[in-house]
Parts: sequence; C-alpha cells; structure tokens
Amino acid sequence: MKMRRVLLILLLVGGFWYIATHLPVGLGRMSLFHPSGSGYGSGLQLTEAEAAPTYDAEEQNNIAIYKRVVPSVVNITSTALVFNFFYGAVPQQGQGSGFILDKAGHVLTNFHVVEGANRGVEVMLSNKRSYKAKVVGTDKVHDLALLQIDAPNLQPVTLADSGGLSVGQKVYAIGNPFGLSGTMTRGIISSIRSIRGSEGALIEDAIQTDAAINPGNSGGPLLNSRGEVIGINTMIASNGAEQSSGIGFAIPINTAKAVLGDLTRYGRVKRPSLGVVSYAIGPDLASQIGLAVDSGILIQKVIPGGAAERAGLHGGNEQAYVGNTPILLGGDLIVAMDGKPVSDPQEISAIMDKHQAGDTISVTFYRGRKQITLKLILGEAQDTNI
Repeated sequence: MKMRRVLLILLLVGGFWYIATHLPVGLGRMSLFHPSGSGYGSGLQLTEAEAAPTYDAEEQNNIAIYKRVVPSVVNITSTALVFNFFYGAVPQQGQGSGFILDKAGHVLTNFHVVEGANRGVEVMLSNKRSYKAKVVGTDKVHDLALLQIDAPNLQPVTLADSGGLSVGQKVYAIGNPFGLSGTMTRGIISSIRSIRGSEGALIEDAIQTDAAINPGNSGGPLLNSRGEVIGINTMIASNGAEQSSGIGFAIPINTAKAVLGDLTRYGRVKRPSLGVVSYAIGPDLASQIGLAVDSGILIQKVIPGGAAERAGLHGGNEQAYVGNTPILLGGDLIVAMDGKPVSDPQEISAIMDKHQAGDTISVTFYRGRKQITLKLILGEAQDTNI
C-alpha cells in the first residue's frame, strides 16, 4: 500500500515536471495556473524598441539649441531686508533669470528682478555653482539691469538683430519658471507691438509670444531658431492668474544693446529723446481730420524743456476722440527723421537707437499744409515720452 502511494506521488511529480518543461512557455503557464488567461500568473509579453530613438530634424534643432544655450542661462536670487510688524526686519527673496553676455562675467536681466535688493544678488550657473553679483547699472524705464560675476569658463550667448523680426517666426524661451531651472518652452512671435511695462514706461517693438513664460522666466533670453537672443522675457498678460496665458512679452535685444552702450560708456543710461507725446496716424484718420499727407506721427504735446520744445515744434490744442481714445489735434505731423520716412513710434525708436543724447538730427514735419525740415538736438530721456 505504501509502495503504491510512493509510485503515485512519483508519477504526479514526473507528470508535472514533463508538462512544465516540454509545453510552450506561454501555454504551459496559462493552462496550469489560469486557464482563463487572467490573474497574476498570466504571461506578460512586452514589445521593446530594438534601437535607440531617432529624432526628426525639428527635434534635433530643439535639442541642439538647448544644449548650446542652457550653459549661458543663469538663475538670479535677490535678497532684500523688509520690515515685518511681528518679527521686525526679515530677509525676503525674489527669483528670476538672466544670461551671460561675455567671458568677463557680465549678465543681463530685468530691473524688476534685482529691484530693492539691498542685501545682495546671487547668480547660480547651470553647473549649480553660485556667485555673488555686482549690479553694474540699471535702467528702470526699459526694465533692464546689468550685473557682473567673477567666474571661470563662462559661455556667452550670441545676440541677434531684432530689427527684422516677423510674426509667425519660431522662438524659444529658456529660464527658471517657478524655480525650475533650465526649462525651455517653444512658440512663435504672435505680434510686435508697443506695450506699457510694469512701471508704466513704453516698451517699443515689444515681442509678443505664445511660448510659455511664467514667474521666474523674467530676464531670461528669447531665442530665434538659430539659438540667438532676440529679446529679454519681461512680463506676461495673465489677468491676475500669475501664470502663462499664452501672451508673453520680451524687450527687443536691439533696445538692450543701446542701453548697454550707455552703461559701459557713461555708467548710466542716457537714452535720447525727442521730448514729445505722439500718436500714429494712418490714411483713414488723416483723411477724416484733413491732414496734408496720409500718415505720420502727430505730436500730442511737447514736454517742457525737451528737445522738441527747444526746436520750436508744436503740440495739439483741440480735443478729439478715436473710438474711446482721446487725442489732441492741431499739432505738427512728423513724417521723416534723418531723411527716413516715419509713420509709427517703432520707426522713430529704431532711428533713436542709433543716436545718443546730444546728437543733432533732422526732423521733417507738416504744420498745416506747409512742410518744414529743421535741425534738432536730442535730449535725454527722463520719462515715458519718445
């Protein structure tokens, strides 16, 4: 009897061994443990790629731009001592981005990133090394600040010409949104327009983009498809949400170049100014108000003591409305500067960027039906006028 039991056990064990080792792996496991094919015992078969992933031409360009530019983008931390009612003076920190201009350690960022930093500014490179920064100069009107650090082996960016940008052009933003260092986003140029900055100053030719820009991106570079800097990311239109809504703005790099020229030459900004408040006139409006030509820059008012007033230009004296916008009629209509036709403030800004305060330029304008050309000595910009 015992021998039969032993033989039966050996027979069962042998049968199990034969089935487990001779049937197909998937079939054996499925039929032995879960005939329905479900449960923890079912065979799991994964399909894996046979080679490393390949990238299309656009992806390759994205990757190349990121690898080339990210070592030039920095994270900026500014510290200010503020008074708290309960705890007295306490440090408060703000963060933003910036980018390296040269191997001497000059870094460009927004003024509002370092504003009020009475306890110092610190710059962290992409290699996570941090350095104390010196504020070389600031321009509150254009929301720009120039810093300098003492660090080895710096990799500067390449600056482009922002004068020939086009709506629809592909752009990239690299920065530190919400403190997430080395973040790249992509979009297009949505528009090129004049906007009011956070301090109320007019930013001419601001680059509007749908590339995601969030708090912490301020001061970082906006790049073209070659990885060259075309602007400095500065603000977003968020309707109070304090996050990207697909409408971000960058200061054109040509404006920054002009500011940098002043900072290195004078130690402060001496941007030229006509000393006028103006309004761009198009053909329809020109016809309605009976101007001598189809387009130009209508002077609303001249700034007391400014270049235009000293040269004898006139502002408006008759109140009117374009839609809901009040304007003054009766002022001189500027049609050319330096012999180049102008029909909007952006064109005046482009000409002014080639000059310094104190330069003499020619201004052609209409006073009524009479065309006049005179010489004007540019003043120094003090406010939001051009």
